[in-house]
Amino acid sequence: MKMVESSALNAVKDIQDGATLMVGGFGLVGIPEKLILALVETGTKDLTVISNNCGIDDWGLGLLLRNKQIKKMVGSYVGENKEFERQVLSGELEVELTPQGTLAERIRAGGAGIPAFYTPAGVGTPIAEGKEVRTFEGKEYVLEHGMTADFSLVRAAHGDKAGNLIFNKTARNFNPMMAAAGKITIAEVEELHEIGELDPDCIHTPGIYVQRMIVAPQEKRIERLTVQS
Repeated sequence: MKMVESSALNAVKDIQDGATLMVGGFGLVGIPEKLILALVETGTKDLTVISNNCGIDDWGLGLLLRNKQIKKMVGSYVGENKEFERQVLSGELEVELTPQGTLAERIRAGGAGIPAFYTPAGVGTPIAEGKEVRTFEGKEYVLEHGMTADFSLVRAAHGDKAGNLIFNKTARNFNPMMAAAGKITIAEVEELHEIGELDPDCIHTPGIYVQRMIVAPQEKRIERLTVQS
């Protein structure tokens, strides 16, 4: 049985200033909305956040950014966030941009206990500056290190009381690999089930990777709504 917290605030109360967080999601898809809102409320600051992007100005990680709670952002995409751009250009925010596939593999490697790997992505660009480059079979590869975090915050459609998680379609994105790479993983689930109710063949994240959970409905905002005229 995993700890099911009564609120998002209880779930994040031990995240201290200066912590490193992995936060699941791609744009606004699959983000742990309530856990992010709880961090906004706690005011925890000087955070290093590892996530594909930083939400939008008024939702998701953009709320932490607006609140000046993020010191460093490690991601692959600036996105639709004007405050992100402003803080980067003004020198208020440290940013480490990483090719999206490399970011995913660095997180996966961290969760698998792989310290580093070689990739052709970024060779000959500023991304490779200061990093080891080796040649294999006539092709250059740059060394990238695996990543872990103090806490991983993930969002799932279904979870059971053993911590097993199922993600909804593309909301899976970075969530499973981040769940494996966090020293403490906090899962926000839409529906909580008894142990044995979920089909074992459909589990995306085994419960061994999850330390605590909350149950919360998802607002599911749309980042950019396009409709027919």
